[in-house]
Amino acid sequence: MRKLGNTLYILSPDAYLSLDGENIVVQKGKEEIRRLPLHNLDGVVAFGYTGASPGLMGACADRGIALTFLTMHGHFLARVCGRELGNVVLRKEQYRVSDDAEKSAAVAKEILTGKLFNSRWVIERAARDYALRLDAEKLKQASRRIAESLKKLREAHTLEELRGIEGEAATEYFSVFDDLILQQKEHFVFRNRNRRPPTDNVNALLSFVYTLLGHDIASALETVGLDPYVGFLHRDRPGRISLALDLMEELRAVAADRFVLTMINTRQITEKGFVRKENGAVLMDDDTRKTILTAWQKKKQEEIRHPMLDEKMEWGLVPYSQALLLARYLRGDLDAYPPFLWK
Repeated sequence: MRKLGNTLYILSPDAYLSLDGENIVVQKGKEEIRRLPLHNLDGVVAFGYTGASPGLMGACADRGIALTFLTMHGHFLARVCGRELGNVVLRKEQYRVSDDAEKSAAVAKEILTGKLFNSRWVIERAARDYALRLDAEKLKQASRRIAESLKKLREAHTLEELRGIEGEAATEYFSVFDDLILQQKEHFVFRNRNRRPPTDNVNALLSFVYTLLGHDIASALETVGLDPYVGFLHRDRPGRISLALDLMEELRAVAADRFVLTMINTRQITEKGFVRKENGAVLMDDDTRKTILTAWQKKKQEEIRHPMLDEKMEWGLVPYSQALLLARYLRGDLDAYPPFLWK
């Protein structure tokens, strides 16, 4: 199993990244802010218009360190990629499956099975752990309806059918998401999922954390030799990491949504870290982003037991394990892609 490295997050748009020997150096003007050995990293994510030296970009490409540039709001700009990993046979099979509607639907069905299963257990666990503070019956009803969607999912055969069932289940899940917010209710209210731009504090948090999760999954896919831009559930669109978005579906609830709820419910973030613009968009300030990134890195180091592999690993390696299982399926080593099913 791959060793989990650290991800370096750069939030200052006026920072410059360079290479000094085997170290990445973060500078502001002529002042050195930080220095880290490259062998400790598996990713660098720069928010804003951070510059990077060609030497550093080449070193990251040679070592398989994902170097990703995003806007300050988390929108993708560019990714530095080195030599293609894996073999051409694996990617050609990925493209063949993606071009085959029936085979794509078979993979998408397993991915959405994971999404619905995990969404249901996020609700079930909340109903169990906070039975005295929540409307347990309301949560149980939502869980039962998602369970019914799971049954429908097994009988579906086309991508259109699968997307329709997933949409119904997502509506049920988000209908009780606000109930799972137990603290700071006056400032963190969830009515519906909105984005581009997010118009409330909760959606601003969700969008930001989804961006972090998407980066981790795209890097994992590249590591095992798959093309993160060619998906099965999400179809081809220029510049969209469709396969990363596919695998993110099964991990959204357990990895991202629960993390956001924890940040709110433990008061690690407050309403003071959010700003509403004239157009209604809600943005986070730098301190809030730093708090989230520190907690996210810590979360990735927590140990779990993988339900299918029956192996202890850090949360941060789950995207890699799922990418590896998908590659094994495409190679023909597995009869079906096994989604991550959390309890």
